[in-house]
Amino acid sequence: MNLFGNAVPWRSIAKEALERTAIVTRFLCLLHVTNTYICTPTLVYGPSMLPTLNLTGDVLLAERVSHRLGKVRPGDVVLVRSPVDPRKSLTKRVVAMGGDKVTFVVDPRNSDRVRTITVPRGHVWIQGDNIYASRDSRQFGAVPYGLVEGKILCRCILMCIVASIVCIKRTPCSPMQVWPLDGFGLLHH
Repeated sequence: MNLFGNAVPWRSIAKEALERTAIVTRFLCLLHVTNTYICTPTLVYGPSMLPTLNLTGDVLLAERVSHRLGKVRPGDVVLVRSPVDPRKSLTKRVVAMGGDKVTFVVDPRNSDRVRTITVPRGHVWIQGDNIYASRDSRQFGAVPYGLVEGKILCRCILMCIVASIVCIKRTPCSPMQVWPLDGFGLLHH
């Protein structure tokens, strides 16, 4: 009687299990690198970015390359680590960059008093589109550029199991516009 007669099937099963584990490990590493360094989905909700984003929540895709290359500009919607509570991320619009002057209404609900400041170098001034319901740089001041985690690329909409992506387009003199993408990711104008 051969004690090792059944070793060959176990060896092939172990080899296949090891190969599948390696595939799953590679996939998880790719997912981690993509989420950390390239782009990440994020769920945002609340009234601070009305009417651009929904009150009940939107899934946004934030790309994580532009801010590392210094490509964030006024008008961009960004994902920012909260300077008040580092466990939270905020989604706000960049209003001014370091060295720019910004004039803002201090408390839009109770007065028309305005204040003008110069944003320090290495900082950004962020505000929500809904100035009546946003906690932003008007309350906690300019945010260090290092807290910017990404620039919002698009909003993902899931309707009736059919997914479509809309791209958030910024124009210099108008509010954010939403343009649908076709199946190949090209803008319809």
